Amino acid sequence: MAERRKRRSPIPNPELPEVPRKRAIQRPSWPGLGLATLGLVGAITGASLLGVIWPKPDRSAHLRDEITAETLAPKPNQAVTVLVIGSDGDTLRATTNGAAPPGPPNGDAVLLVRVNPQGPVQVLQLPAELALSLPDRPSPVALGTLYGKGGVALTAEAVRELLNLERTAPERYIVVPRQALRELVDGIGGVEVSPPRRLKYKDSTLKYTIDLPSGVQRLTGAKVEQMVRHRDKWLGEQSRRTNQQLVLEGLKNQLGRPEQLALLPNLIGSWRGQVDTNLSPQEMLSLLAAGLDKGTALEVRTLPLKPATKDFGTLRQLDPAAPRPLWPEPGRAQAPPPSGDGP
Repeated sequence: MAERRKRRSPIPNPELPEVPRKRAIQRPSWPGLGLATLGLVGAITGASLLGVIWPKPDRSAHLRDEITAETLAPKPNQAVTVLVIGSDGDTLRATTNGAAPPGPPNGDAVLLVRVNPQGPVQVLQLPAELALSLPDRPSPVALGTLYGKGGVALTAEAVRELLNLERTAPERYIVVPRQALRELVDGIGGVEVSPPRRLKYKDSTLKYTIDLPSGVQRLTGAKVEQMVRHRDKWLGEQSRRTNQQLVLEGLKNQLGRPEQLALLPNLIGSWRGQVDTNLSPQEMLSLLAAGLDKGTALEVRTLPLKPATKDFGTLRQLDPAAPRPLWPEPGRAQAPPPSGDGP
């Protein structure tokens, strides 16, 4: 009898530990938190999802005179969740965050974006100051610092644990440093937003100044960076999240303009090298086609937090009274919070 051919083991990712083949179906514990899950986010889903979620491109699209969101690219066949990390590093290769106190680049903004071809684009803002416990740390750490400690993998698993997501979620990720944000905004001709008040701040040590008047205006990339980085003295991180919401609305409106849609393929091609992502250019266009389609709403939510306490300093705890699930899918009703002291 001929010897049976041995199965080939998957090619290991040099940057990440190997993902176990089997995993008990249970809520993961923090001691299991690590870099292993990015294998699922990247290599494993990368090949399989291309043929399942994203249909093949329409080869006749280039023959059409008008480019719309519907003709930009085929929409995904099912909802896709993307982890978006806004890095406070200026570039992907930056070794420090350029802030005070200095340190490795962190996640200044952490978002989950769920693009559903049959529903709204859902955005969940995850507070960077949310307190989380790690097995090797005696004290809680902020969610935003996980990117500096363990990259995308550690952040993705913490988010999955926090929200009790499926093992395959988030299916994709993208890390956007500050320079990439500036060039994206400049590449689409600026973004129209309306700061609710004058945003003013000056740091002589970092030689960084923020000065934006209130009211409707078109902001350049550098001005948008100022807006999303500004933190109100009294409102704290919540003011940043409010500014981020305004910028997201402005980006969606600008990207959806007919003259911009025709430029998106070239823009993505040049911009993709400035970000870290496991999204292919075609997948980016597919998500944009679904998200920019006429009538597609943008729903932005933020996790509710408990009031600040002396014990946690600048960190904040998740409000145990928040309805479950913390991030419901479209059409899914939220249940009352569990009894007891919360998560």
